[in-house]
Amino acid sequence: MTTMTDAWTTLIGPSVLAAHLGRPDWIVLDCRFDIADSNAGWQAYGRSHIPGAFYAHLDTDLSDMGRSGLGRHPLPDPSMFAAVLGRYGVDPCTQVVCYDDASGALAAARAWWLLRTCGHPRVAVLDGGWSAWNAGGFPVAADKPRHRIGDYPVTWNAANVIADATTVATDLDARRIVLLDARASARYRGEVEPIDAKAGHVPGALNRPFTENLGGDGRFKAPETLRAEFHALIGNRPPSDVVHMCG
Repeated sequence: MTTMTDAWTTLIGPSVLAAHLGRPDWIVLDCRFDIADSNAGWQAYGRSHIPGAFYAHLDTDLSDMGRSGLGRHPLPDPSMFAAVLGRYGVDPCTQVVCYDDASGALAAARAWWLLRTCGHPRVAVLDGGWSAWNAGGFPVAADKPRHRIGDYPVTWNAANVIADATTVATDLDARRIVLLDARASARYRGEVEPIDAKAGHVPGALNRPFTENLGGDGRFKAPETLRAEFHALIGNRPPSDVVHMCG
């Protein structure tokens, strides 16, 4: 079984994941998703995926589309997400690895964040995602593993990690927070808007496209590089003063 001393809690490389495939205490989540075609990720999973991986759909597993007025992909209710984790057989001792086809920086990062928010520290994002896995020549499969029903004890820690629009507007106006917009710069500037009803950005928000967190090889930049780049953008503001947003 995985212990906290050997748990992966941020990023994990393809070779490390490959060495642990098949372990009963490791579960892999395929989070590939295309906002323009909500079925594309599921179809891609059906054609080929990391052996033993379960598919986690952004719309139905990582969001609650029935909650109105909370954006394009509202966060799931804690009990709903607990049921999702139980369906995959995740328990508090499980090492979870999430991947997508955007170097791990989109839906896989959301799955990682949701797991951490509900009190599960043993979760990591596959660095470089599906592309890195294939580039390394690691095995793929087209099977659909059987779901393992169980219970997951969710401890939702949303109070300190979620900010609503009203609070953000008030805190921005009072300069209590820094708001970082992770969308592409052209969308931030309002030059194009392929998805949302309005172009532009929240007044006062700074732009840090999520792609700037990645190097030319599609993997996350080194921690010291990211630290220096974020420091140049937000100065000495503590993490508690920073709010992140996307579309």
